[in-house]
Amino acid sequence: MKKLSPADVARRFSVAPMMDWTTRDYRAFARTLTKHALLYTEMVTTGAILHGSPRERFLGYSDVEHPIALQLGGSDAGELAECAAIAEAWGYDEVNLNVGCPSDRVQNNMIGACLMGYPGKVAEAVRAMQAAVSIPVTVKCRIGIDDQDEDADLARFIDIVADAGCETFTVHARKAWLKGLSPKENRDVPPLNYPRVHRLKQDRPELHIGINGGIKTLEECQTQLDHVDSVMIGREAYQNPWLLAEVDALLYGVPGPAASRVEAAQAFRPYIQQRLDEGAKLNHITRHLLGLFQGCPGGRRFRRLLSEHAHKEGAGLRLFDDAIGLVSEPSQEQAQEREQPATS
Repeated sequence: MKKLSPADVARRFSVAPMMDWTTRDYRAFARTLTKHALLYTEMVTTGAILHGSPRERFLGYSDVEHPIALQLGGSDAGELAECAAIAEAWGYDEVNLNVGCPSDRVQNNMIGACLMGYPGKVAEAVRAMQAAVSIPVTVKCRIGIDDQDEDADLARFIDIVADAGCETFTVHARKAWLKGLSPKENRDVPPLNYPRVHRLKQDRPELHIGINGGIKTLEECQTQLDHVDSVMIGREAYQNPWLLAEVDALLYGVPGPAASRVEAAQAFRPYIQQRLDEGAKLNHITRHLLGLFQGCPGGRRFRRLLSEHAHKEGAGLRLFDDAIGLVSEPSQEQAQEREQPATS
C-alpha cells in the first residue's frame, strides 16, 4: 500500500490559495485554530522563485504551518520541475499547479485557468514535476473555461492529466470566463455546478477529487464529503476565521487547539512578537485577524482599533492586547442558547 504523505492525510479539508490573503502570517494564525487542515500558500510564479531575491520572500514559512502546500503558477515543464524540487528542499509537503485563476495578468503568461485549454501541456508539466520530487504533485482546476463543454472537455482534461500520473485534483465547481468577465464577476457568474464534480468522482473513483467554490459552512463540507474526497474553502475561511476552530473536531475527530477566540488571539502573541522582531509591521500581521471576533460584542471596536493604529510606527503587542480587551466573547453555553430555536 502506498504510504500517505502529511498532505495526503490532511487533505480532507483545506484552505484555498488566495493572493494577498493566505500569506505566511495568515497561515500561522490559522494554526491557532486548526492543527490538521491542509494550508496552501498564495500562488507563487516560477519566475519569482527562479529569479526573485531573496527566495525567503516567496517561500518562507514557519514550522508551525505544516502540513503546507506550495501553489505554483507556470506552464513551462522544466521550470515547474525545478521549482517543485526547490519546494521539496524547502520542506513543503505538496506542490500544487494552478490551473484555475482567471485573471488577465496570469493568462498573458500562460498561467492559471487558460491551461485548461492545453491539457497536454499540463500533463507534460505534471510528469516533469513528479519526476523531480517525492512529495505529492496535485492540480487545482475549474470545470471548464469559456465555451468548453463541462462534461466532455472536463473529462478529457482529467483523463489526459491523470494519465500523466496526477492522482489528486481539486476542482472549483464554476467555469472560468477568460473573456468578458472580470475575476470578481467570475466569483458569481456562471453558477456553481457541484453535481458535475460529484459525477467526476463517480466516473473516476480511483482519483482523489476535491471540491471548491462557494462553500461557507462546515455543515456544507460534511454534505459535500458524501460525494467527494475533500473540501476546500476560500473566502469564508479568511473573512470568518473562527470557522476553522471546529474543523479538527468535526472533520478529523480530534479536539481543536483553541476553546475561544480570545485564547486563539493570545496564542498568536509569540508569533506576532517574533515577526515584529524580524522587522514586520503590526498591521501586516493583524490584518488577517480582523474577522476573528465577527458577531461578538466589541468586535467592531477590535477591528477599528487595529485598522486605525496598527500601521503606526512603534505599534506592537500592547496595541494588540488593548484591542483584545475591547471584546466580550460569549461563553459556549450562551452561544449554544443563541442557536437554539425559539419555542412557543
